[in-house]
Amino acid sequence: MDFSKEEIAPLASIEEWEQDVLQRYPEPHKSKDEFRNYENPQRDTVREFYRLNHTYQTFDFVQSKRAEFLKFDKKEMPIWEAFDFLNTLVDDSDPDIELDQWQHLLQTSEAIRADGHPDWFVLTGLLHDMGKVLCLFGEPQWAVVGDTFPVGCKHSDKIVYPEFFEANPDTKHPIYGTEYGIYEPHCGLDSVYMSWGHDEYLYQMVKDYLPEPALYMIRYHSFYAQHREHAYEHLLNEHDRDMFKWVKLFNPYDLYSKAPVPPDTKALKSYYEDLLAKYLPPTLKF
Repeated sequence: MDFSKEEIAPLASIEEWEQDVLQRYPEPHKSKDEFRNYENPQRDTVREFYRLNHTYQTFDFVQSKRAEFLKFDKKEMPIWEAFDFLNTLVDDSDPDIELDQWQHLLQTSEAIRADGHPDWFVLTGLLHDMGKVLCLFGEPQWAVVGDTFPVGCKHSDKIVYPEFFEANPDTKHPIYGTEYGIYEPHCGLDSVYMSWGHDEYLYQMVKDYLPEPALYMIRYHSFYAQHREHAYEHLLNEHDRDMFKWVKLFNPYDLYSKAPVPPDTKALKSYYEDLLAKYLPPTLKF
């Protein structure tokens, strides 16, 4: 399927999605208005982003993207080169902060480290948005970022802008449009296909290297309909519920760790080089 330039990039920056999440789930004791300081905040681009996301993220679309990208044949890079590659995604539209992608990841991991969490948790903070490199392979913004949700079953009305699912052909599908769709009650999320984006892509890339709690954080950190709204309890099993404690623990570090002072990359590089070498191979396939 071919998309117009406007359909590929409805947002001025992919970080507009995360700013919208902050407005929906503001940091405790902080006003929603404090997170964005646009002179005239425009909600139309965010609405258009979700209209496209909810229209085109079908079960068949997800299967096509898994077949295309999970071969990991686009590029092979050392991890530090991958960070440089990711850094070409600079958010020039965010008035709250002027940090690149690498610095956001480093701030997240440093906040986790400062709280004394295990080193694999720190590494998860450093890696969690690496899947956004999908944008650099020409993928539409709405197929890279955005709230994630199960496909192959009925869309929950707890998902942001649920009205836009009316245009999604799966909504009227005789199986995909039902509560359980292709799934069994409490089948567990490992049996569930999620909408396509940077979360699933990175999870599949690193699933052989990190502990299971880290993989849950990576795979489901954008699944707000569940870890904030509890909309898909009927698909979760007990193991998922236990693991989602980690997703909820990670979420505040992802959303609320931004600060205007950049981390000292030179001082921290040696620590992170050793940490990356402990868990990951010398190069990653993208």
